[in-house]
Amino acid sequence: MSRMRKIRQITDNSHLNFFEMEVEDRKGHTFPYYMASRAVDTSDLKMNGAGLPDRPDGVVMYGLYGEKKDRVVLVRQYRHPLGGYIYEFPAGLVEEGEDLHQAAAREMREETGLELSIENVKPMYEKPFYTTIGMTDECCSMVFGYASGTVSRAGLEDSEELEVVLADRREVARILKEERVALMCAYMLMFFLADEKDPFSFLRAADPGQICEKR
Repeated sequence: MSRMRKIRQITDNSHLNFFEMEVEDRKGHTFPYYMASRAVDTSDLKMNGAGLPDRPDGVVMYGLYGEKKDRVVLVRQYRHPLGGYIYEFPAGLVEEGEDLHQAAAREMREETGLELSIENVKPMYEKPFYTTIGMTDECCSMVFGYASGTVSRAGLEDSEELEVVLADRREVARILKEERVALMCAYMLMFFLADEKDPFSFLRAADPGQICEKR
């Protein structure tokens, strides 16, 4: 079994840092492994914790919009690693002292100007899941709800370059076919296309464990 022998913090930033690990493979050979993390120092890395994280680093908001709940709130955002734009759900980091619902409502308001009415869902749908585990220990929770109000750019930071898109099913299909889309967003948009009556119906389904027992 591979194991980490030592770790060195390379950067000292407030929201994202770079770490170098010395890793020993299952045959005893050592090699360097690099990772990014939201941790402020090595003691805060998730490899030093036990079990599942109790708090997400960030939140991703899946919001339905309109009287018929037939549009989904997206942002078309410029991302420097791509040198171009990509479609995503509104998202952001959880600040100190916030829970994921408070963070989700705040981030939705800041990025889009919209208010988010949050759905009450089973904990398994909101628990922190990992993003790109080969490169980072970051974990995020997805928050589901209904958005209302008028789109505004007033809450954006100067570094944020994005436009809000209230996409109906035809536009969602076009985006999936033709545009760059973040992975978590893309999978949820597939659910949105598949269920025209209620895209959130899977959230209200019976517990998968109970379904397996019945079978």
